[in-house]
Amino acid sequence: MPVPVGRGLVARSLLREDAYRAIRDAIVEGTLAPGERLNDNDLVAWLGVSRTPVREALARLEQAGLVQTRPGRYTMVSPLDVRAARNAQSVTAAMHELAVREALPNLSTAELDAMRDANERFAEALRRDDADAAIAADDDFHGVLVTASANDAVRDVLERYTPVLRRLERLRFRSLSGRGSVAQHERIVALCEAGDAEGAAAATRANWQTLAPFIEDLADAPAAEASS
Repeated sequence: MPVPVGRGLVARSLLREDAYRAIRDAIVEGTLAPGERLNDNDLVAWLGVSRTPVREALARLEQAGLVQTRPGRYTMVSPLDVRAARNAQSVTAAMHELAVREALPNLSTAELDAMRDANERFAEALRRDDADAAIAADDDFHGVLVTASANDAVRDVLERYTPVLRRLERLRFRSLSGRGSVAQHERIVALCEAGDAEGAAAATRANWQTLAPFIEDLADAPAAEASS
């Protein structure tokens, strides 16, 4: 799909972070499809920012594995990559496990209630087959623990690697297998409420490892499909 038509999506007063997030979200949501060429002029017109924040955003997205650049030739959305997905899953699961361990000693009733609310929204989104809303609610659920951990390093690592997985999760949350995450979330909340740090950390890791079948499906796909 081409870069969306329209100008000035991002206010001129906003910083390069907004350009980065807008392009990243368009890739994760599938608006910008794997293999699609990205033209600086199109992105500048779409976002309503100068060329500099666009180029800086593309450089960050390349580091995150969402964009591929061949200097002087082209910039394109990265195809879904098996190795990158496996690496991202391992790192993301470990970071969320660490976040639980560091958050749990100081977790408040309000934060537990926020997790329950996010899981209810997550379940409702799955019932409506709304993958975007499911991903947003899932982000909110796990984000409570990441924020409560007060660990900036965990947050920064997740900011880099989670988008790679979110591209796959759009597929998972459109399938029946995604429904199991609701019960897994409930278990995480219960273990956190009971003060069981080891159990909550293990349940969180298991929850993020449920993407493994989708990664393996990607690995088993014909080379033409995986790289197109």
